[in-house]
Amino acid sequence: MKDLFKRNTRPAETAPEKKAGEPVQNVAAEQHGHLPKFTWNRSHSAADAGSPDKAEPAAQAQSQADIPDDLWIRCPACKELLYSKELENNKKVCQKCGHHFRLNAHQRVAFLADEGSFEETDPGLITADPLNFVSLAEAPYALKAVETRRKTGLNEALLTGFARLQGWALGLAVCDFSFQGGSMGGVFGEKLVRLVEEAIKRHCPVLTVSASGGARMHEGLFSLMQMAKTTAALSRLAEAGLPHFSLLTDPCTGGVFASYASIADIIMAEPGALIGFAGPRVIEQITKQKLPPGFQTAEFLLEHGMVDQVVPRKELNSTLATLLKLYAATPKPTLEQSQSPEVISYVG
Repeated sequence: MKDLFKRNTRPAETAPEKKAGEPVQNVAAEQHGHLPKFTWNRSHSAADAGSPDKAEPAAQAQSQADIPDDLWIRCPACKELLYSKELENNKKVCQKCGHHFRLNAHQRVAFLADEGSFEETDPGLITADPLNFVSLAEAPYALKAVETRRKTGLNEALLTGFARLQGWALGLAVCDFSFQGGSMGGVFGEKLVRLVEEAIKRHCPVLTVSASGGARMHEGLFSLMQMAKTTAALSRLAEAGLPHFSLLTDPCTGGVFASYASIADIIMAEPGALIGFAGPRVIEQITKQKLPPGFQTAEFLLEHGMVDQVVPRKELNSTLATLLKLYAATPKPTLEQSQSPEVISYVG
């Protein structure tokens, strides 16, 4: 047993003698059979620290620090690395697979409206807390709303205003999913109703762009009432002979899809968008059935008659301009003529 614990008295192998100036990596290869990841020459002394060769790693680290973090973006669909500038120029659509990235409200308006034509309405309306809602799992609703406003720069999940699209006057109501999931509360519904009423006065159509998780649970019944409120307002728009165009983007679910977003004259959707009332997992748990492939995608809803057209983002402006032209009873008006309701007449 003593032999098992004997020291190894075999003389250690002597490393090959290194010549002056020979890189360490050669010695390492002879001793261990591999090269280290980072190597340097041992012959350099401490006095060489200020030399240009030593300054190169520091300069390289500094240049890497100057590279912005969002220079490259990985597509979640095809996993391809995309140059952020090219992605922006392509309207946030992957050049490789056509995946449509989500847009915030201001990006959406910038892509849709003629440059400098957007005029925001009711920017001062701020999310309210009618129930003084408090959750044990998170901060109070009022504080959460303040933090969300700080992060997004929006006062509510809906951005409303009037703009021109290829010269045509248009009312815009654009959801921002980054503001509490684009959920619809009391102020959300009020802004949409005010936009519709103003559109009736100006005698111009309305485009709603929906990206929402549905009604906002923090406001309870007040949020559910907005489903009827917004639907009634759009009914008055139809009575005035003005069209409502609806664009469903990823994701569009819950009370928003079940109300104003699905009662338009023309319902469009972006490719691949998730659209439905309840999520697929909830439906499978309730029905105890496996859902078909592609269920609740824009293409699935088009096949089953729930949407009129799936429109790629790069074709959206031209498609909307064509619809505006077809729905207009008179030729495209000038800017001065658009101020007179008698000149422009849209048919429902």
